[in-house]
Amino acid sequence: MEKHILKHDRPFTFECGKTINNLELCYHTCSEYSAGKKVIWICHALTANSNPEEWWNLLVGNGKFFDTDKYFIICVNMLGSCYGSSGPSSVDADAGSKSRMTDFYLLDFPETSVRDIVEAHKIVKNHIGIEKIDLIIGGSIGGFQALEWTISEPDLFGYSVLIACNARVSPWGTAFNESQRMAICADRTFLRQESINGGKNGLEAARSIALLSYRSHEGYVITQSENDDNTLFAGKACSYQQYQGKKLSNRFDAYSYYALTKSIDSHNAGRNRGGIAKALSMIKAKTICIGIKGDVLFPVDEQKFLAKHIHDAEYFEITSQFGHDGFLLEHEQIKNILSKACRF
Repeated sequence: MEKHILKHDRPFTFECGKTINNLELCYHTCSEYSAGKKVIWICHALTANSNPEEWWNLLVGNGKFFDTDKYFIICVNMLGSCYGSSGPSSVDADAGSKSRMTDFYLLDFPETSVRDIVEAHKIVKNHIGIEKIDLIIGGSIGGFQALEWTISEPDLFGYSVLIACNARVSPWGTAFNESQRMAICADRTFLRQESINGGKNGLEAARSIALLSYRSHEGYVITQSENDDNTLFAGKACSYQQYQGKKLSNRFDAYSYYALTKSIDSHNAGRNRGGIAKALSMIKAKTICIGIKGDVLFPVDEQKFLAKHIHDAEYFEITSQFGHDGFLLEHEQIKNILSKACRF
């Protein structure tokens, strides 16, 4: 997919009331937009970029279920991320840039809500001239974006696929997010903002915390059990947590991570809409809700709630030893559900 940068020439006002004047949005498309092609809009999750061929490569690509030759496929990097869109860091991991903007830092970049992220998506949609989105899909915070957008512009969408998400962030989810932010802030280099690597160690600890919510007891037993029955101190899972922490810190930015976890905490579909049930009743898209059995971060009851309160929605369930991360890994199960439920 091809990368694009849109420089927005008008002030952008955040839900918190603050405004910035030099908004930039990074997005990927698979081709030039034409009115004859069906439009698939993919919303990415927390630390992904806007190229789903990289992180959903068994679903997106030439000849795949989301066929890049057949459909116009688009994904926009979330506002606040470090993969090209405006945020508290300008360390563009895709470009390998090692410069930080002088006009935005963590403490003065506006707090960003999920609705702000969706409003930024709309800027890209209008810039391209898209009048109809045949299917929008997202998992986790990507599902938050899809849900918000189908509420705010109900006539725009044909299908909406919500995977492993909910209508409002839970106290359980917020507690995980705050624990991660506490870990980042415990790294003294983070608040001093001394260098482009500020908060690197804190980010690694935060990732370790997050991973416990993304995975499952079963998955760890299967993949991280000790090979030696006589081991004195268990260490395989320790090494795995450290590896995953370093893996993220090598490609992501602590300031963006902090900001995006705050975005998750803003999620409330019913805010200023008369409550969640009323907000969900506004959706006109044919909605497919997919839960993951064993997801401890977004239990399946939350997706069943969405399906119950969205008109004509359907609920499906997949299984995964990887817990919440199953939305990224269980390609065949997701493809089978979409093949049966979506006709476009």
